[in-house]
Amino acid sequence: MVTARAPGEAALRELLRTSRRIAVVGLSPRADRPSHGVAAYLQRSGYTIVPVNPCGGSILGEPVHPTLAAAAAAGRIDVVDVFRRSDALPALAPDIIAVRPGLAWFQIGVVDDGAARAIRAAGIPLVMDRCLAVDHQLLGV
Repeated sequence: MVTARAPGEAALRELLRTSRRIAVVGLSPRADRPSHGVAAYLQRSGYTIVPVNPCGGSILGEPVHPTLAAAAAAGRIDVVDVFRRSDALPALAPDIIAVRPGLAWFQIGVVDDGAARAIRAAGIPLVMDRCLAVDHQLLGV
């Protein structure tokens, strides 16, 4: 398997330090789900969470957007953090590219080399198959 290389530690630290709005694609309203825990951690760390889920309503006190495009229409997206099944990534990659975030992040177990290549070819740094909350803590951002 050929996987996209992640940005180096210093570049990743800077990207996370300067980012403010994180769209969490697949954010669950259920507190027992990993997406919810990671998003709550990021929110406590000072980021604005932009939930993306067709369920509607609000999650973690933020309005839920049905699509990534709708989330981007509400304001600039600095990071797209993906909690979707890997088979959803080919269809999601063009949406990520259209939003032009400073960083795309595929969570643990979320892997698709084709989607990763397309996103990186568009000039968007990508981290794949890692946890944003864990890396955030390790980097001391």
